[in-house]
Amino acid sequence: MTLLARHADNLFWIGRYVERAETQARLLEVGARNALIPNTSGGFRNEWESVLSATGANLGFVQKYGDDVRQRNIESYLFFDEDNPSSVFSCIYAARENARIVRTALTSQSWDAINSALQEIRELKRTERSKLSVNDLIDWTLRQAALIRGTVEDTQLRIDGYDFLNIGLYLERGDSTARLLDVKYFVLLPQIDYVGSGLDNYQWRTILRAMSAHRAFNWAYGGEVTPRKIADFLILNRKSPRSLITCAEEVNWHLDRLARAYGRTTVAQTQSRNILAYLAEVTVDDIFDEGLHEFLTRTISEIASLSSTITNVYLSGEMR
Repeated sequence: MTLLARHADNLFWIGRYVERAETQARLLEVGARNALIPNTSGGFRNEWESVLSATGANLGFVQKYGDDVRQRNIESYLFFDEDNPSSVFSCIYAARENARIVRTALTSQSWDAINSALQEIRELKRTERSKLSVNDLIDWTLRQAALIRGTVEDTQLRIDGYDFLNIGLYLERGDSTARLLDVKYFVLLPQIDYVGSGLDNYQWRTILRAMSAHRAFNWAYGGEVTPRKIADFLILNRKSPRSLITCAEEVNWHLDRLARAYGRTTVAQTQSRNILAYLAEVTVDDIFDEGLHEFLTRTISEIASLSSTITNVYLSGEMR
């Protein structure tokens, strides 16, 4: 149980922080793409406020910038701001600090990928902002996150530390997918009259592109964009790597590996299996009957509850 006491929590949060950094970049892409089109509800202001709502960063942003919701301010706050605990910089920094603490539990390749990401983002932070486009910042983040995950996948031993890294990653990814879907359906569209309009379809496609899922969606559904098809793809389709059910399956798989390794099942496995079983049975019609926003809000709450259970069971230093 040495790993449980010393390293499990740090490894879990490395997985979460790397994925969270990527989520911030994807949300920036949503805002940047939607800011390019006219919006009768008030320029790009509504889009950027939607991004802040999805990240839960409204209060912190207002405390720093007041009501000055300009693209440059939001880009800086979500990417570089050290006062924002969910900014890309803060997430990369936190991932590296956790990695430093458990360096002996990481391969040299995994450590180098995380450490290099922090050094590079520090260089970006010192670069004059006018020389950095938001697309450059987004692309850099997605590349770094992919590199870190790739080195973990290719070089880490398949022991409990590997499981904790991936449990953190997939819990965070499930939360991210739910928030990205919710920002479109509940927050972004200015008014009900726009449903089914060109603006509505453009915003749905923007969500797919921001999640690197546009081409995969076209392969799976033939290119016709409807809210129900996108909800099915990002919630219930096991072939989709970012769908809620895929994330639930991955968390469940890694928790089951821990149960076998430690010779016992805990309430964490039970809770995870219940979430997976529900997603395996629910239909898109069920989701829209409940209300997509209500379903996503409940899902985000269930992910947070499972994360808390995992912390209590495995990461508090005493397995229960």
